[in-house]
Amino acid sequence: MLSALPLRLSQRLVVPVVCVCVTFIAIVDGAITTVALPSIARQFDLTTAALDGVVVVYPVCLAMAIPASAWLVERFGGKRVLLTALVGFLVSSALCGSAAGLGVLVVYRAVQGLSAGLLLPASAALLFGTFTPAEQVRVSRYMIVPQQIAPAAAPILGGLLVDHLSWRWVFYVNVPVGLPAVVFGALFLAGHHGGRPGRFDLTGLLLSAAALGTVMFGVCEGPNRGWSSAAVVTALALGAVLLTAAVVQQLRVGEPLLKLRLFADRLFRDTNLLNLVGLIPILGAMYLGPLFLQQAQGRTASESGLATFPEAFGVLLTVQVVGVLYARIGPRIIVGCGMTGVCAVLLAFATCDADTGPWTFRAYMFLLGLAMGCFFIPTTVASLATVDRSDLPQATTLNTVVRQTGGALAPAMVTTALVLGTPAAAAADPPVSAYQHAYLVLAALAAVTAVFAFTLPDGPARAAARGGTATAPARPARFRGRGQPVDS
Repeated sequence: MLSALPLRLSQRLVVPVVCVCVTFIAIVDGAITTVALPSIARQFDLTTAALDGVVVVYPVCLAMAIPASAWLVERFGGKRVLLTALVGFLVSSALCGSAAGLGVLVVYRAVQGLSAGLLLPASAALLFGTFTPAEQVRVSRYMIVPQQIAPAAAPILGGLLVDHLSWRWVFYVNVPVGLPAVVFGALFLAGHHGGRPGRFDLTGLLLSAAALGTVMFGVCEGPNRGWSSAAVVTALALGAVLLTAAVVQQLRVGEPLLKLRLFADRLFRDTNLLNLVGLIPILGAMYLGPLFLQQAQGRTASESGLATFPEAFGVLLTVQVVGVLYARIGPRIIVGCGMTGVCAVLLAFATCDADTGPWTFRAYMFLLGLAMGCFFIPTTVASLATVDRSDLPQATTLNTVVRQTGGALAPAMVTTALVLGTPAAAAADPPVSAYQHAYLVLAALAAVTAVFAFTLPDGPARAAARGGTATAPARPARFRGRGQPVDS
């Protein structure tokens, strides 16, 4: 009887529901942990700085797991990979909450990161394999909701859990949220037949995982330890060598773990470049805002959360308009105008000082959200417009690698800009001018991204969004072999 259950609900409903839950859990977990660090430090009788490993190990292990995700999806099917990774994520979350010391907590966080590294690409492959390019824009208008609400709500939720329960519930909370998604997915998500994706490229996995993990460590630790510290310089240099070796090896083998040849397609390459650079000013502004409010203006964490929350409403408003306009005017105009707007708002932020009122800051955050909303959906959908359906797992994996890298570069860029704008005598307390300097740096990056966006060759993306022939038509996401869809 259970085998018939997946046919009772349309996969066009089941897949988005599961992907929304997965996205929400992964984003909240990444944003909520920092709230609990002071409480964890007190319980383990450590300084907050000593808990750096708890934060850094997650993105490092996430980056190391991503390269294997496409092969696993093609071999075992999206459903198996997604649900297995989600179960691993929930189990490791429970173990993090029960950790009796720093060492085991770091180990369990590493397992969380490895699980998340499989979750995100598998989720994206299922989602984009279920809907045609013309439908993906409409679906993305709803998928953007958890992506915006999660990071805005995470600090508030984390503060409530830490204050009224304990820091352990920052990790325990993943279980009651994720367990229903596991049950729902197991019952109603269509089974995806694994195929023969080719020989597993172990050398490619070792090289790419080591390269991404080492680079991610260097980028995350650079602002904390200093970019000239021996550990950071060694990590970045070693990462560059490993990355070069991985690229050369992946281009030479017949069945690579990461299909870097996809970057030969200009639209795929350019949209990923936009994500790599464009996410730095966008996510950098989201990282810098709370720092400015709490450190430069002396506001509480709650006041900071309320002041930055309007950004989510701005994004949610804009994406509805973008969903209507995408097929008509294409991603080039939308992304270019959006990043121009981001640049203008960041320049407005650069005028804020210690006397800037909270309502002015909220207005700027809302405007930033309006501009940011022009970026996410067009770059995501357009990146896959000219990708063959059989290459979707590989393409979504590469997209995830690029976005994770951009996400890691954002706080590193902000912290570095703050350090460079702060006199040595006031290193522990950056002045208002340092924050203004950081906003100007982010505005400059947004301007560069906007100029590049206006060169995007988006004709194929518009054709695909109108139901044209830019890509082979998608069917409900059941994959055979190298991701080729079969009838449900």
